[in-house]
Amino acid sequence: MPVDDYLVTIGLEVHCQINTATKMFCTCRAGFGYEPNTNVCPTCLGMPGALPVLNEYAIERTILAGLLLDCRIPEISKWDRKNYFYPDMPKNYQTSQLDLPLCMGGSVPLYEWAFPPHTKLPASQDGVVRRVQLDHIHLEEDAAKLTHYAGYSLVDYNRGGTPLMEIVSAPDLHTPDEAYAYLKSLQQMMICAGISHADMEKGEMRCDVNVSLRPKGQEELGAKIEMKNINSMSAARRALIYEIRRQAEELDAGIAQVQSTRRWDDALGESVVMRTKENAHDYRYHTCPDLIPIHTAPLVERVKQNIQELPNARRQRLMEEYGLPSADATALVSDGELCTYFEAATKENKAPTKKVANWVLNTLSGVLAEKNVSLAECPVSPSALADLVGIVEQGVVSTSQAREVLELMWAHPEKSAADAADQLGYKKADAGELESMVDRVLAENPDMVELVRAGNAKLVNALTGKVMKVAQPKPNPKLVTQLILARLKV
Repeated sequence: MPVDDYLVTIGLEVHCQINTATKMFCTCRAGFGYEPNTNVCPTCLGMPGALPVLNEYAIERTILAGLLLDCRIPEISKWDRKNYFYPDMPKNYQTSQLDLPLCMGGSVPLYEWAFPPHTKLPASQDGVVRRVQLDHIHLEEDAAKLTHYAGYSLVDYNRGGTPLMEIVSAPDLHTPDEAYAYLKSLQQMMICAGISHADMEKGEMRCDVNVSLRPKGQEELGAKIEMKNINSMSAARRALIYEIRRQAEELDAGIAQVQSTRRWDDALGESVVMRTKENAHDYRYHTCPDLIPIHTAPLVERVKQNIQELPNARRQRLMEEYGLPSADATALVSDGELCTYFEAATKENKAPTKKVANWVLNTLSGVLAEKNVSLAECPVSPSALADLVGIVEQGVVSTSQAREVLELMWAHPEKSAADAADQLGYKKADAGELESMVDRVLAENPDMVELVRAGNAKLVNALTGKVMKVAQPKPNPKLVTQLILARLKV
């Protein structure tokens, strides 16, 4: 049977690191990029006699995520131990939550802008295609980071113990494109609310993908196949496309599927079986004896005061408040940190907001990608970028010259846009001097002038180039061209 003859059921388990200064049960620093095994202590290394202490802020952030996703917050939540033996968890158990998690139910909106480009979408209401039901959200500690080589493995315990929120969907997704949109929507909600940076490349957000197929008309779900620790939305989409096709081909051949866990190899574009028939009871969960249950009501009341704007509402506000077109507002909202940068750059009204948006979305994003740095590492502040756009609008520099100015500002963040332009020899030329210079160049090149007047518009650029060669300081070439055209009346 073709794939279309099967019903596809997908569930996602998204692991999202919470933005906290310290780990979940100790005071070690949480974060990315430290020297391996430097942020560790007896508690997160699981040494005998070391007792955990709860990170209240991480609990509040998890409750905030639950409120944003319309979850029910149980009055009592408790902690459990999930037992397994592996180098990434030196205690040989993970402190997690099983039957009384912090958040129950809820749903994730699938925003129109979160789908892959060119996806055919049904009509939506307020930009939401539909809502995917959640099972629950629980809080736990992250495992350490393992790096495998040909003959050995290395372990970095810095990540071990970092507060990790696990958002578990119901089996309510049906296509790889929906899974992609679910991850994108969820990521931007976490970023907008300040709950997590949710950078999948850094492992701050990753997901396990569950998928099963059954023939149309069959009520019972097919065998669940899980693919672990997928670290990008596009990889999750590719993994699902492959796995759906693989299962359909095997079912067509009469090969029954067995519940199993597989590893997705994105480089090879295929999944490989790791183990079969793993269930919750295999982990021998039991209540953690070192941590008392939480009464959530006081925390919920406190968190309600800090509920943030959701991405779709932010998109609408960008269009209304800044007059941005839908495409620009969508592009900004799809990258929450870039959107925050844009709004900061527009605060002092140094340049038109549409121009600032263009610079943030195109020029700045391009430089970040070219230099392979994150926005958090960008040395050019929002205010400095607004200054740069401002001198472009004033005619001090052209767009191409401004790119050179930006490079100098990047290397020397202490320099203002005006100072950087001045150092490069770019100033707004005196109108009288510039006119005199243009007249001199036109007088020295009568043959080119006649050809321009005869219709050879390309030679205008050549005349502009001649002016730029002799001009000091360097004027905006756009202004020079406009002046030449005015002088020649063409």
